[in-house]
Amino acid sequence: MPLIKNGAIAEDAWQFPADDAPLPGQGPVAISLERWQREREVLQARRAPLGLLVKSDTQVEDFAADLAEFELIALDFPTFRDGRPYSAARLLRERHGYTGELRAVGDVSRDQFLFMHRCGFDAFQVSSGGALEGWLRAVSEISIWYQPTGDPRGALGTLRHRRAAAE
Repeated sequence: MPLIKNGAIAEDAWQFPADDAPLPGQGPVAISLERWQREREVLQARRAPLGLLVKSDTQVEDFAADLAEFELIALDFPTFRDGRPYSAARLLRERHGYTGELRAVGDVSRDQFLFMHRCGFDAFQVSSGGALEGWLRAVSEISIWYQPTGDPRGALGTLRHRRAAAE
């Protein structure tokens, strides 16, 4: 599956072993919250980059205290209609200050790219061809927003205030 990261197709070094599968000998791994809770000491002793694969029904508060342990948090969209990972992304970025890679996985489509990006996602694991072109088009479709979020685009009120202050 293609990985879009920081606006480009990227190599994906991360492995996502099943909970009952052995851990790879080396390299970055993303594990479930259940596995993290069960094998925390073993995973910390591994001394390799660690990520967390989070189901959409998991509350951010269930792992927020451990955010410093993870270089990657992959939020799973089990279906197009499940918007809970959007809320989790905003909480991670805005309330908990998570600065690592925030990846959208699962049922991720072009229609969602812009809104996922606005919520704080910076990587997207997609299954469709032409993913990069779709991502580039999607994130440039709307240039002015009414509401502020954690992404670098200014909201209309902020832009008006800056313009008035400059005059």
